[in-house]
Amino acid sequence: QVQLVESGGGLVQAGGSLRLSCAASGRTYNTNAMGWFRQAPGKEREFVAAIAWSGGRTYYADSVKGRSTLSRDNAKNTVYLQMNSLKPEDTAVYYCAAGPTTAIVASGNLELWGQGTLVTVSS
Repeated sequence: QVQLVESGGGLVQAGGSLRLSCAASGRTYNTNAMGWFRQAPGKEREFVAAIAWSGGRTYYADSVKGRSTLSRDNAKNTVYLQMNSLKPEDTAVYYCAAGPTTAIVASGNLELWGQGTLVTVSS
């Protein structure tokens, strides 16, 4: 059973940056793509970004496009979400997830999730 472990959350001022990491304990057909979601207090979980291990093609939600970069290190089975120009509305628990394709990851209809890491952006 592949496990996903997130790290890198914390408290940052508006305009600052954070880099989240998600390490996968292994690879299967069900982890060909990785992604990030977030859930703010009182809101539903929403898609943030996704990346394919092969080729590294990335997809972003409009809310983070231009401010965030998703990358991967195949050798370490780790993906990184670099978030810049953070806003208070970016405050949320960020979850790493995996799926067979980036489209499926973006849909959120997934079985494999991390435990989440809290990002708090102060104004």
